[in-house]
Amino acid sequence: MALHRAPVLPYWSHIISKPEEKNRAKPGILLAIGPGLLLAATGVGGGDLATGSFVGSLLGTAVLWAVVVGAFLKFVVTEGIARWQLATGQTLLEGVASKMGSGVLVLFLPYLILWSFFVGSAQMSACGVALHAIFPIFEPEQGKIIFGMLTSVTGVALVFKGGYKLFERIMRVCVGIMFFTVLLTAVLLWPGFADVTRGLFVPSIPDLGGLGITWTVALIGGIGGTLTVLCYGYWMREAGRSSPSDLWICRVDLGVGYAMTGIFGICMVIIGSNIEIEGQGTELLVTLSDRLAESLGPIGKWMFLVGAFGAVFSSLLGVWQAVPYLFADCWRLLRSKVDKDDVSRATSVNTQSLPYQSYLLALAGIPMLGLFWSFQEVQKIYTVTGALFFPFLALALLFLNGRTDWVGFRFRNRLPTTLSLSAVLIFFAWVAVKRFLIA
Repeated sequence: MALHRAPVLPYWSHIISKPEEKNRAKPGILLAIGPGLLLAATGVGGGDLATGSFVGSLLGTAVLWAVVVGAFLKFVVTEGIARWQLATGQTLLEGVASKMGSGVLVLFLPYLILWSFFVGSAQMSACGVALHAIFPIFEPEQGKIIFGMLTSVTGVALVFKGGYKLFERIMRVCVGIMFFTVLLTAVLLWPGFADVTRGLFVPSIPDLGGLGITWTVALIGGIGGTLTVLCYGYWMREAGRSSPSDLWICRVDLGVGYAMTGIFGICMVIIGSNIEIEGQGTELLVTLSDRLAESLGPIGKWMFLVGAFGAVFSSLLGVWQAVPYLFADCWRLLRSKVDKDDVSRATSVNTQSLPYQSYLLALAGIPMLGLFWSFQEVQKIYTVTGALFFPFLALALLFLNGRTDWVGFRFRNRLPTTLSLSAVLIFFAWVAVKRFLIA
C-alpha cells in the first residue's frame, strides 16, 4: 500500500492552530462516541464477566474501587496512544518502527501470532458456552465446539460483508443489549446505596491475608482489553480523526468508553455479591444464570444470558475486525524501509489487502483447535500472554510521548500522565511476573 509522506514538521507546529481547524465544527457527543465504544465492547468479554462476578461473590462490594482503578489505568494508556497518533500521524507500531527500530516489530510479530491463537480460542469458547446455555440442544462440550465455530464463521462473514461501518452498527447494538441487561440485573439486585458508595470511595480489601489481594489485583488487571487497545488508532483513522484538534474528541470518546467499561464491571461485582457461585472461566456464567433464576426468576436468568452473549460476541467481533490491522501494519512496516527522519502519515490499513484478509481467516480458523482443549487452560495462557504486553506498552508511551521534539509541547507527557504510566508499568509488570510464575 502506497504511503503519503508529509515533510518533517517542527515540534512547535502542533501548538499553532491551523485556520481550517479553528473553523471546524465540533461533532455532537453521540458522533464523538465511536472508536471508544468499540474498544469498550471489544475489551469486555467472557473473562471480565466471570472475574467480576466471582470477585463479587468472594469479596462483596468492598472492592468496587478496584474496577474504577482498572478502567482509569487502561484510559491513561489508550489516551497516550491517541496523543501520539494525532501529534505525529503515525500509529504506535509505525512510531515504534521509526523511533525504536524495526527489530522491535520482529519481536512483536511472533507475540501477536501467539496471542491471537489463544485469544481466538478463548473468544470462541466463551461464545460457544454462552450460546449453549441459551440453546442447550447438544452435550455441553459439543455445544461449546459447535456454537464456537458458528460464531467465528458468522464474525468473519460480517467483517467481510460490511467493513467498518457495518461493524460499528452491529457493535452498537451488541453494546446496547449487553449494557442494558447487565445494568438492569444489577439494579434488581441492588445491595443498597451505602454499600456501593463505601465500596467505591473507601478502598479496602477483605481477606487481605488470604485470597483477597490476589482477586483484587485480578479485578484491576482484568478490566478492559490488553493488546486490543492498540486497535484504537486504526479505528481513529476509520473515523477520520487525524488532526491535532481532534484530541478533545478522543478524550471524550475514551472517557465514555471506559466509563461504560467501569460501570459494566461494577454491575458484575454487584451481581456476584448477591449470589454464592463457584467455578472458573465462562462456565461460571452458566452457574451464575442458574443462581439468578432463584433470585429473579426465569426472566432474570434469560435476560442475563442474552446480555452475556452480547458481551462475548461483541468482543469476538471486535477482535476479528481489529487484530488483522495489527498484522497488516507489521507486515507492511517490516517489508518496507522505515525512514527514521520522516513522519509517516499513512491512510488507514486497507481491509481489502491480502495481509489483512489472510490474517482474518487464520484468526477465525486456526484457533478452532483450542475448542477441543480445556477452556480453563486456554483462558490461563491467554491471560498470561495478555499481561506480558502491557508493561512494554507503557514503557513505549513513556519513551515516545516523553520527547518534545517528536510530539510537541502540547502532546508530551505531563507529570500526572508520567506518574500514571509509571504506575501502569510497575503494576502490570508485577502482575505479568506473578501470572507467569504460576502458569
